[in-house]
Amino acid sequence: MFSQAMVGYGAAVDPPHEVIDAVAPVSGRLLKLMPHAYIVMTSENVGVLVHLGLDTVALKGVGFCAHVAEGDTVIAGQTVITYDVPAVVAAGLNPVVPVVVMDEREPGNVVVGDSVAENAVIASGSALFTATK
Repeated sequence: MFSQAMVGYGAAVDPPHEVIDAVAPVSGRLLKLMPHAYIVMTSENVGVLVHLGLDTVALKGVGFCAHVAEGDTVIAGQTVITYDVPAVVAAGLNPVVPVVVMDEREPGNVVVGDSVAENAVIASGSALFTATK
């Protein structure tokens, strides 16, 4: 689903294999909050999905702790969910974190950041991509 951009285009991050804080990639309102994923809707009505691991819905919330509620306003960089990456790996699942612009169907409208393009270590708060939509 993510690799074929069925949800939208963006970038994927292989997180450190430790307990980490997953943060809001943009400022806006939490349109949807699940234990393993969330969507932030910007003031420009652009939805950005953060999905913590692949197939992690099967964990039914184990390994995730939300710090905000659906409908809350968040600012970029604010902790949304604490993500227990080792628990996901121990369950045999892939911990990679896709971050995508929802419903973006034109790959040229999403330009990956330099660190992503170079396959480099990405510091928290770094730009993953720029959406030109």
